Amino acid sequence: MFIFVQARDSCKWVDDSQHLVMEHFEAICNSPSQIYHSVLPLCPSSSWLHKHYAAELSQEVKVVGGLSAGWGTCSRTVTLVQIPQTLTCWRDTIAVGLDSGEIITLDGITGIQTAILSGHTGYVRSLAFFPNGRSLVSGSNDRTVKLWDVQTGGTVRTFCGHTNHVNSVSISEDCTMIASGSNDMTIRLWNIQTGDCHHVIMQHNHVDHVVFYRTNTERTYFHPDHHQRLASVSGDRIRHWNIKGDQINSGHFGSCFAIASHNSNMVYGYDWNLVVRKSYGGDIQAKFHVASRTVQHCCISSSGGLIAAASGFTAHVWYSSPSHPHPIKTFVGHTGAINSLAFFSSDSLVSSSDDKSIKFWEVDTRQVANSESTSITSAPIKSIALQAEDGIVISSDSDGMVRTWDISSGLCKASFKALSVNTGKSDARLINSRLIFVWCILGTINILDVEKKQLLQTIYVTLDVGGGDVEDVRISGDGSNVFCLQSQSIQAWSIQTGEVVGAVELVGCGSKRSLIVDGSRAWIHSPVSEPIGWDFRTPGSPSVQLSGPSLLFAKNTKLWDGGQSKLKDAVTGRVVFQLAGRLANPVTSQWDGHYLVTGYGSGEVLILDFNHAHF
Repeated sequence: MFIFVQARDSCKWVDDSQHLVMEHFEAICNSPSQIYHSVLPLCPSSSWLHKHYAAELSQEVKVVGGLSAGWGTCSRTVTLVQIPQTLTCWRDTIAVGLDSGEIITLDGITGIQTAILSGHTGYVRSLAFFPNGRSLVSGSNDRTVKLWDVQTGGTVRTFCGHTNHVNSVSISEDCTMIASGSNDMTIRLWNIQTGDCHHVIMQHNHVDHVVFYRTNTERTYFHPDHHQRLASVSGDRIRHWNIKGDQINSGHFGSCFAIASHNSNMVYGYDWNLVVRKSYGGDIQAKFHVASRTVQHCCISSSGGLIAAASGFTAHVWYSSPSHPHPIKTFVGHTGAINSLAFFSSDSLVSSSDDKSIKFWEVDTRQVANSESTSITSAPIKSIALQAEDGIVISSDSDGMVRTWDISSGLCKASFKALSVNTGKSDARLINSRLIFVWCILGTINILDVEKKQLLQTIYVTLDVGGGDVEDVRISGDGSNVFCLQSQSIQAWSIQTGEVVGAVELVGCGSKRSLIVDGSRAWIHSPVSEPIGWDFRTPGSPSVQLSGPSLLFAKNTKLWDGGQSKLKDAVTGRVVFQLAGRLANPVTSQWDGHYLVTGYGSGEVLILDFNHAHF
């Protein structure tokens, strides 16, 4: 891509180009043509690049609604095949533990995978780098602790003794011991050189987290272990121990714990609060509050000046100065729960999530925000209904809010509060000028006329034996039926009468499935198997299994792969468009051959028009 700019525009060009490359790195690497198809159209509307290429982008994908005005705080998203369970950082290297049992290392600048460490046979729950970065310790669901040589990728030693999942590992300051906490309700202290277990500390609950720390910042050379301590999080209690395994306090409430590596500041969370103390037993320096969700994970920068915590899909950062503690930023963009986070540098936070992504966030310490400042436009989106023939998109979120969006302008036409409680699985559709909202919770499907606030039907679902709760619920494309997906079956009922229309048993459809509807047809889509569909057109008659997915998934010769967020040529399989960066992991999506609509855990709805796109 060649571009000529005047000197006065050079700074804008460099700044925008850096944001563009980092945020859309994967799409650009996969195919240079994606710069025009998938990257430039999704640049923020106020960015210099978007304005400069406005004329050329008229023949590309048109973003109707949901485009950000400026560059977001997420500077880089790395999408993984497996779910990351934990991460840790050392300089420009990030180690990530996966649910496959593998550990991968990433270049912290580009996000490129640099190595794979294989040896665990269960989820990798915790990681810790040695101070020199050459060795790494891991704890896994396979009940073992492993010591790795990062340069060779080989296992140096395996520590065996736990009888349940190992949830956390930590390395002592003098690098002679490893502490590990397990679901077997013990903490074990291991000799790194010999592999022997020094002490076993019994707990009264699962040990979720352990960390070595010192009680002051000055090293005592005559007694190097005198000030070395261990903190553990078990259940809702934080307890402190010496390295002989003796408890040195009665414990206090807390669900997570962190301490600065070059500072004695420590932070712990309980319920919706974070508390910052000056060393063990020291004065409280600051208290922070997280609205609406319990603090699940926390971390502290090496200087002790910045504090971060994860609650649900969201990360929060505070400045912990004793004279002026204040919130800095709330980071929204993950579509799954955040399961680990760490400060990558003084101005960058990195987080991993159940949505199979690693995100890098820019921390601007000059910004003073209140705790409610966030880019959330609504609660997490639960379902999307694309009705191009009516010129609308309908979204419903987890708070029971139903919105209709104009498909030509992307503007919200109307909002309706269907419910005041969490709806569970839900869907909404305009049927004969009536906005119908369907939700399923505790095995009951409810059908509501939104504008009249009139409950049309209550349907009691026969749950599959041993199959758990309902996985998904959808209104059929023609508005006649409501479909319910369970682990072993699909069932359909008439919206008008509430009577059973049909049911099919599911065999070999994989996991992590989605239910997609088209007219009277329902399809199961799984990342590990081909789509399977059935036609429920005739009530009371056996549902007809469809021979192929081409009519639904490959409209206008383009196939939308929701699992990978990619649009492919149905004949060649070539990727012609993909969602990247913060848009890479939608919760739900709809594609009709001309329009693509996606909904996110942040509450955002993105509408894309492909009518004039030439691939």
